[in-house]
Amino acid sequence: MSVELANKRAGSWWKKLKNNRTLLIMCVPALVFFIVFAYLPMPGLYLAFIKYNYSDGIFNSPFVGFENFRFLVITGDLWKLTFNTVAYNLAFILLGNVLQIAVAVLLNELTGKWFKKISQTLMFLPHFISAVLIGLIAYNILSYDYGLLNGILQALGMEPVKVYSTPNAWPFIIVLTYLWQATGYGSIIYFAAIMGLDNEVVEASEIDGANAFQRIRYIVLPWLKPTFIILLLFSLGGVLKGNFGLIYNLVGANNTALYATTDIIETYVFRSLMTNFNFSLGSAVSLYQSLFGFAIVLTANWLVRKLSPENSLF
Repeated sequence: MSVELANKRAGSWWKKLKNNRTLLIMCVPALVFFIVFAYLPMPGLYLAFIKYNYSDGIFNSPFVGFENFRFLVITGDLWKLTFNTVAYNLAFILLGNVLQIAVAVLLNELTGKWFKKISQTLMFLPHFISAVLIGLIAYNILSYDYGLLNGILQALGMEPVKVYSTPNAWPFIIVLTYLWQATGYGSIIYFAAIMGLDNEVVEASEIDGANAFQRIRYIVLPWLKPTFIILLLFSLGGVLKGNFGLIYNLVGANNTALYATTDIIETYVFRSLMTNFNFSLGSAVSLYQSLFGFAIVLTANWLVRKLSPENSLF
């Protein structure tokens, strides 16, 4: 009986595989991508536990255990880097999603077809601007000697501001720049989710006398809740992976005056690789990033499963 049951299950599995062969073929490029770029490089994590040198290679270099991690903790850099990276990413995630939802809702409320298309296009454009160009624009605005900001201040009879020597100003500049660049493009997902809302529900609320604010509060926002939770959980996985391209092009990796508020894990790793050629230390920090992010995703998903089981990832 057990043999017959096993054969029956095997036949059923093969039948499902055959019926869904088109979808499986479409998944092959994604599977190949993750195997090549995510799983095959994983043996390279061994770099974090050795003192790498070129002559011996990865697997013949001296094994030092957790010495690279110990160095990060003793110097105190790890805690500062972790705080800065997490603080920036939380600001990016929370403020970014709130603004993206607001933009998507406002776009949905627009009635003019051409005005809506023009507004979408103008908001999407910053996403396609290179981080190098953003850094150049910021420098032309904030430069002490030639910047537009100080030019305006001097024209008004005020003292110029040394922005590139003022650490406390940069968290606001970096967050505002990120929001300007990412909000329009990030709103696409929420706008697409709103498009899936049943028009009959909206029409019924209007018949019952609901105004625009009530419709948004009691229908649109609850409808976007699952999308927000899923995007939040995905984003938390990278909460320790800073926006290196943006921060590096805005402030650089070697501006010591701004390290206290702008130095993140990626800029630290970059300096380790480019100035000290310390590949082992850079790999140790990267491994720390991945494990920390994995733990955060598991914790956040556990909390979501407790509060709203239908919206958890697993």
